[in-house]
Amino acid sequence: MSKPFIEVLRRGGVIAHATETCYGFACDAFNKDALKRLYELKQMDSDKPVSILVDSLKTAKEYGIFNKKAIKLAQKYWPGPLTIVVKRKRALPAFLNPGIKTIGIRVPGHKLSLQIAKLFKQPITTTSANISGLPSPYSVSAIKKQFKNQKLKPDFIIDSGSLRKNPPSTIIYCSSGKIKVLRQGSIFVI
Repeated sequence: MSKPFIEVLRRGGVIAHATETCYGFACDAFNKDALKRLYELKQMDSDKPVSILVDSLKTAKEYGIFNKKAIKLAQKYWPGPLTIVVKRKRALPAFLNPGIKTIGIRVPGHKLSLQIAKLFKQPITTTSANISGLPSPYSVSAIKKQFKNQKLKPDFIIDSGSLRKNPPSTIIYCSSGKIKVLRQGSIFVI
């Protein structure tokens, strides 16, 4: 029997779930209407890219081009709070981060996030479960407070209790010969 949050994802909904950093929003990265809903829900600029969560390095290679450095980073830090930005493959829909030739990919270290990625069987988006510009939420009550007076609300929230306030994921650009830290998080890559 399928989990209710997987059904919500399949119907084009946006779910909120715990990650190893904070609560995040996920939707089907291959559903144009779901992505539109995500951007409207977060009140996020349409030109701001979102990363994807997948269940393994093997799956990640279906959607991004991993050079030797990117593979080494993935093998060392995945699953975990490291987003690796690589050249995207045509397997990803053009409407996901249109005009951007790279994609941020992460294999989550959080048990629930990884379970969602495995059960859904294709990439889901990953972005913090907040309205753009407001603090990242570490509890369901923080999400509900931000969205209380909003017309759009998350379609499903998985309550994992209060999370420890961890730094965001580290984001590493790795689509050329060099690696570049785009955002320093809990993982320090040298």
